[in-house]
Amino acid sequence: MDLNIQNQVVIVTGGSEGIGEGIVRSIVREGGIPVITGRDKRTGENLVNEFQNERKEAFFIEVSLSSIETCQMVVDKTLDRYGRINALVNNDALNDGVGLENGSPDQFQRSLLSNLGHYYHLAYYCLDALKKTKGTIINISSKTALTGQGNTSGYAASKGAQLALTKAWSEELNKYGIRVNAIVPTEVKRMTTIEETGDIVAFLISESAIKTTGEFIFVNDGYAHLDQALSR
Repeated sequence: MDLNIQNQVVIVTGGSEGIGEGIVRSIVREGGIPVITGRDKRTGENLVNEFQNERKEAFFIEVSLSSIETCQMVVDKTLDRYGRINALVNNDALNDGVGLENGSPDQFQRSLLSNLGHYYHLAYYCLDALKKTKGTIINISSKTALTGQGNTSGYAASKGAQLALTKAWSEELNKYGIRVNAIVPTEVKRMTTIEETGDIVAFLISESAIKTTGEFIFVNDGYAHLDQALSR
């Protein structure tokens, strides 16, 4: 299938390793231009250099998305370099182990900010650009939003909120032609490869998914559904 994302500029947070790297590789393979954010300069630059050696375009921004200002900076740098944004992939997250018994109110608040805040902040600053391109937002969530996981109150709450924001944004932005979807991967090392998750993201960015919005896409070989059935 020709996904037709040639020269589309796609911000991928946490895009230099793990699921994010798989997403970036799929975007590059389909002709898109990833703007990769990450905390590790060496990892990010090595990935960009690999693509450039293949005569493919990519851009890395070393950043921690811990503040409103850094999120705005990512969007500004992208627009300064390319003049457009076709898609935002909110992926960066950390399962920090902040639970109820082993956490605290302050730790919970910090966990919510680090795992959820930048999803909203980046979407907010990308919005005008996405209106112009009739672009798309893809939120990478987790099975923990639906099945739960002990000792991860902040992370699980953030992942559930990402699904709620997906529904809310899809309703709010549909009038602009902006599509918003979420991916719910699980057990990537055992069940689903990062490449498979990346391919789903590339599909959702493409015109092949033009009628798909407000959806939760499960990339898990049925694993999350099995968890839900066993928990009843």
